[in-house]
Amino acid sequence: MARSFADSSGASGAERSVSIAQVAERAGVSVATVSRVLNGKQTVKDATRLRVAEAIHAMGYRVNQMARSLRTDESRLLLVMVPDIGNPFYAQIVQGIDGVVQDKGYSVLLCETGGDANRERRYFDLLESRRADGAICLDPDTVQQALSGQALRFPWVACCEFDSQVAVPYVGIDNRAAARDAVACLIGKGHRRIAFVNSDTRFMYARERSLGYADALAQADIAFREDYCVGVEGLDFAAGKRAAQALLALEQRPTAVFAVSDTLAIGVIRGLHEAGLAVPRDMAVMGFDDISLAQQTCPALSTVAQPMRTLGEQAAYLLLKQLDDPRSRISGVLLPHRVVQRESA
Repeated sequence: MARSFADSSGASGAERSVSIAQVAERAGVSVATVSRVLNGKQTVKDATRLRVAEAIHAMGYRVNQMARSLRTDESRLLLVMVPDIGNPFYAQIVQGIDGVVQDKGYSVLLCETGGDANRERRYFDLLESRRADGAICLDPDTVQQALSGQALRFPWVACCEFDSQVAVPYVGIDNRAAARDAVACLIGKGHRRIAFVNSDTRFMYARERSLGYADALAQADIAFREDYCVGVEGLDFAAGKRAAQALLALEQRPTAVFAVSDTLAIGVIRGLHEAGLAVPRDMAVMGFDDISLAQQTCPALSTVAQPMRTLGEQAAYLLLKQLDDPRSRISGVLLPHRVVQRESA
């Protein structure tokens, strides 16, 4: 009985012997057509694409990624930079990115930056050395570093945190309008003493959401109070809990709180609970993002919903468009938000 032995890459001798020309012959098309199918080009008819796919499957053809990288100067690797992979906000965005680029033959390297400039520089070095083809940045720190550095020379997209005045494609939401709508919702429920829990105002989203908070108060003729604005470092649950403690120490407590992220809002709820207060009876809480955990809290969290998976998908499409046509002019994309009313407010 004949046996085939796999080499160190796991490919059998039969698989190694199949060439792109043989796939083309079996499918009845040119080598160039097979190449276009493998590279995800849209210029191939569906029926032809199906024939090529069937031939690839039947013959066990495998792409030699290293050889293709050397031949085309493409790594087929994309970087996705996030500040904290433990933050659930980023999970759905990354899933959206991955779903789009995998269909186009790219792989994703998830890069946790942690706000570390040295890490950020190493990741952008992958672009400079052509070990990665492009990047999607979700980290506010990384976006700021990239906008001020040499990374403008490389294909990348800013996702969520962006500067609309710079010639870099971006995808996000109107943070100011979203925050204004969230606070207007609280005002509509009769609240006039509304606190605001914000993060680092170096970042666009924090500044824009702060402006939206102030807009809503002004429109309702409610005086802005500095003591109701609590700034915290980070976006984690512990920071939200500390914010709740600061608000509870005020002589005149607010009746509602708007936090710039769901993780902060959930931390606020925990802090209020530990102090013996009930949400929303004693204090209402509104978050921002609509992470999956927002529906699981008790009470369920009212929040501003960002279309997280769609944000990732749109960022991926913008990056792939850059890679397909480096000379194309790509504008930014703003996606719609919505206020989700649940039990906490």
